[in-house]
Amino acid sequence: MGLNMRKKVGVLVSGRGSNLQALLDACADPSFPAEIALVISNVPGVYALERAEKAGVPTLVIPHKGFPSREAFDAEMDKALRAAGIEIVCLAGFMRLLSPPFAEGWRGRMINIHPALLPSFKGLHTHARAIEAGVKLHGCTVHLVTPELDDGPILVQKAVPVLAQDDEDSLAARVLEQEHKAYPEALRLLAEGRVTVEGNRALIRDA
Repeated sequence: MGLNMRKKVGVLVSGRGSNLQALLDACADPSFPAEIALVISNVPGVYALERAEKAGVPTLVIPHKGFPSREAFDAEMDKALRAAGIEIVCLAGFMRLLSPPFAEGWRGRMINIHPALLPSFKGLHTHARAIEAGVKLHGCTVHLVTPELDDGPILVQKAVPVLAQDDEDSLAARVLEQEHKAYPEALRLLAEGRVTVEGNRALIRDA
């Protein structure tokens, strides 16, 4: 695969960026079908920006507080992504709800990782809720983003056992290990053009 064939990826972050690191590590392999061309944070000074800079990836901070509305903020992000020639958007701990126009504009080309086996435990505090619910399996999901929160066709899921002695932190750590495998795997599928969406199902060619 020629270097120019790699899909250009933009990653949206708000925090420490451990999933960004997993994507950066995957993209460091020249045979990986995608490259990270831009990292955008809505919060200045987060560790994710440092990770991107260490990897030689351009970064941009767009503080959401400076915008009159969610739509105005999203439009600014959209402009930056398109100016950088971005083809796929990855959300990696991005703590903002996206407006419908932005989600629609990138439909089929934007993915998110959620620390639960969707459709269970949408939203926040997934590990504590999984323990409380008494589930025996928990995990993470990479899915295509739609205007609805933590919804959209599922690309990759990884499960881990929930152990009797687990607390939120121990379970979170076990899930995070799987997140770091699942996200690059899902990005590869999308970048290789192996995903077809039918209704709410993502069908993977040569799975």
